[in-house]
Amino acid sequence: MSEATRILNSVSSGDPKAADELFPLVYRELRQLAASKMASEQAGHTLQPTALVHEAWMRLVGSENPRFDGRGHFFAAAAEAMRRILIERARRKQTAKRGAGFERLDLEHADIAIHASDETLLLVNDALDKLAREDPQAAELVNLRFFAGMTNEEAAAALGVSVRTAKRNWTFARAWLYDEIRRANGAG
Repeated sequence: MSEATRILNSVSSGDPKAADELFPLVYRELRQLAASKMASEQAGHTLQPTALVHEAWMRLVGSENPRFDGRGHFFAAAAEAMRRILIERARRKQTAKRGAGFERLDLEHADIAIHASDETLLLVNDALDKLAREDPQAAELVNLRFFAGMTNEEAAAALGVSVRTAKRNWTFARAWLYDEIRRANGAG
C-alpha cells in the first residue's frame, strides 16, 4: 500500500490529522499539473493554478469525513471539484446569452479547462452531464482529461482501465460532445 493510499484510508476513517499529511503529497502533483497547463496562459489571468488547487482541496477535505476509495478515486474527485469550480466561475462571469460567440471546441488536444472561455465551459458542462447519463465512464474520462488536464495514460490509471480503453472512450466522448454542442447551438 502506498503512503498516499494509506493516508487516504485514514482520511476516510475520519482521522483529522490525515488530511494534513495528505495535502503535501497530493498538492505537489495537483499544483504541478495545474502549473504546467497554465504555463502558456497570458499574464493577468484571473484564476491561478494555486487558487484552483486550494479551492478544490477545501471542497475535497472540507466536508465531514470525506471518503476516498484509493488514489484513483481521490483524483477523480479532485477533477470533479475543479470542474465545478470552473463552471461556477464561468456562470458568475457570464453576461451574454448562452451560446453567444460560440467558438469551436478542440478536444483533440485537450487542455485544462482553465484555458477555455466561459461559454465553452458552460457548453461542455451541459453536454458532459448528458454524456454521464449515457456513458458514465466516458464522462469521467472527459472530466479527468479536460478539467484536471490528465493524459490518457494518467486518466486510465485513475479510472483503473487500460490505456486502450481510455483512448477508445476518449475518441467516442470527443465525437459525442462535439455533436451535442453543435445541437445545443442550433447547428445540427
